[in-house]
Amino acid sequence: MSTDQDLMKLYSQRILALAADIPHLDRLTDADATVMKRSPLCGSTVTVDVSVDEDGRISDFGQEVKACALGQASAAVFAAQAVGRSLEEVRAARDALRAMLKSDGPVPAAPFDGYESLLPARDYRNRHASILLVPDATVAALEDIADKKIAATQ
Repeated sequence: MSTDQDLMKLYSQRILALAADIPHLDRLTDADATVMKRSPLCGSTVTVDVSVDEDGRISDFGQEVKACALGQASAAVFAAQAVGRSLEEVRAARDALRAMLKSDGPVPAAPFDGYESLLPARDYRNRHASILLVPDATVAALEDIADKKIAATQ
């Protein structure tokens, strides 16, 4: 059972500030892929729009975030660094974030090291899915784009 002090620690000023200032909240009208993800436990949802350049790097990013403050903070950290990233970089950041939350792994490497602010969420397993929504959706969108590119060449 969480105490009020535990919740105050979890919802730090930094997390609340990130949640209040999420970048890339405009949806893309000409996205190469759009993916919606939902956390069944808490009901948080995100929709991510991704456009990529000819090298497969994110050239434009948009998102709609309907999540708790932790999911919103995660969306803010991720979106601030998304443009210019490849599928491999995004997948590595997502996997590092998952390890940070679920198995006491280190904070994801730069440029995604802003996830350090979510370290207190390790103890709240019921919040992990919400925190992972935007990275999961972005990986899925980039994989969809890669699959379409492969299919087009066959």
